[in-house]
Amino acid sequence: MGERWDGVAVDLTDEDAVGAWRDGLVERHGRVDGLIHLVGGWRGGQPLHEEPLADWDLLQALLIRTVQLTTRAFHEQLAASEAGRFVLVSAKQAQRPSNGNAAYAAAKAAAEAWTLAYADGFGVGGATANIVVVDAILTPQMRADNPGKEFPTFTPAEHVADAIAWLCSDGAAEMNGARLPLTMP
Repeated sequence: MGERWDGVAVDLTDEDAVGAWRDGLVERHGRVDGLIHLVGGWRGGQPLHEEPLADWDLLQALLIRTVQLTTRAFHEQLAASEAGRFVLVSAKQAQRPSNGNAAYAAAKAAAEAWTLAYADGFGVGGATANIVVVDAILTPQMRADNPGKEFPTFTPAEHVADAIAWLCSDGAAEMNGARLPLTMP
């Protein structure tokens, strides 16, 4: 792990763009062993009956469609890899929705359901698909911008990175279709 990482801007809501990205990676590296889904976005804060349906449209594209398109595009590469890994970063709202976060929670829940079904397709002893669950991610920039502020329910970005690295390691080879919570109770 960590030997070859590739960073490029790709519109993950565009099926052709995702396919071209995959093809480029395979051409340059010969294979793809892992795919980490870090796409995020949030809309909410209003009661369910007042939340604009445009919020759902945006969240569906960002949080569901991107999971669908990437898992479909990279399926052959991950399934063929001895260490094929897919990791989705999700939120505890997927399992504990609130009235003010209905669209966000529903989109996260759908992305998790897709990921768990994806894991089921891999079977035992091969590629894996798992979910890292957070409340919200605390970044170094957030700490710098708010030096005196406490973030008691936020998960430090370093902890998220450590969990992803572990899920991509040989130590987690038998872990498939699991939700790994990094949340406060």
